[in-house]
Amino acid sequence: MISKFGEPKYRAKQVIKWLRNGVDGFEDMKNIPILLRQKLEEECFIANVKIAKKLVSKIDGTVKYLYELYDGEYIESVLMKYEHGYTVCVSTQVGCRMGCKFCASGLFGLTRNLSASEILAQITTAAKDNNIRVSNVVMMGMGEPLDNFENTERFLKLVTHEDGLGIGLRHISLSTSGLVSGIKKLSELNLPITLSVSLHAPSDEIRNKTMPINKKWNIEKLLDACREYQKITTRRISFEYALIEGINDSKECADLLAKRLEGIMCHVNLIPANPVKENTFKKPNIDAIRKFAKYLEAKGVNATIRRTLGADINASCGQLRKKEGHL
Repeated sequence: MISKFGEPKYRAKQVIKWLRNGVDGFEDMKNIPILLRQKLEEECFIANVKIAKKLVSKIDGTVKYLYELYDGEYIESVLMKYEHGYTVCVSTQVGCRMGCKFCASGLFGLTRNLSASEILAQITTAAKDNNIRVSNVVMMGMGEPLDNFENTERFLKLVTHEDGLGIGLRHISLSTSGLVSGIKKLSELNLPITLSVSLHAPSDEIRNKTMPINKKWNIEKLLDACREYQKITTRRISFEYALIEGINDSKECADLLAKRLEGIMCHVNLIPANPVKENTFKKPNIDAIRKFAKYLEAKGVNATIRRTLGADINASCGQLRKKEGHL
């Protein structure tokens, strides 16, 4: 674009630096010639996000954002502080078409995909608002990243570029509900990111009831794709498992899950299911969750219980957007 305007290449780096710092408009790019700013204003627009609501946890400082987009749509993002630095959980879509029964994000379907810039803006806005540097990214917010593959791929290039945010690929996790076609495309890119697969059930019978996508790609097809992904990338895979009382938290479920994961270098992330008003799912008590973890460990499966952050602000994505009526 810059070369199209007959400008030297270094102007592009100047523009990128402004965008990285969360500039509001082209007119604020003071070291850019006025004529170039005018041309950019005429042919481009900055896909910023505007903070519509901000909740800060009194427990651990987690910050949950409800962002307004340029077209009046709303998404959510979460800033979390860990010992190793700051992590932002980003959304990739407005809503979601996957329809997982325990997730608030997809209750009312998919509105649209986010552009790569809109995904990136969630990070730059949170960083600017808190005057921090973000070191890690998890693509686990609203939406299915692999259902928005082109923009997800573009985002990964932007966020890791040395002139962008410079966040290493090994510091990025991408979560999928199990789009086998997307996992295969991701395998072809051979990126050293962490793939997190939302499994949440050891059998097709259970998964069919909670995750409609399983009817298209069942557990066998999904795990075959994961094995192929691992063969190509040599990366350990993380399996997300939301524990639902009386549904998938029995010893039999743990035994079957361990058997399913044989031969896959992986880690199981156990998540106490978040309550959603539209269903009757309940999370097991902490003792039951710990027993489930011990069952898996006894079978040689590396499992941990996810630390809950922002519990007092409903930090799980989809809940704030729904509560505020922006659906």
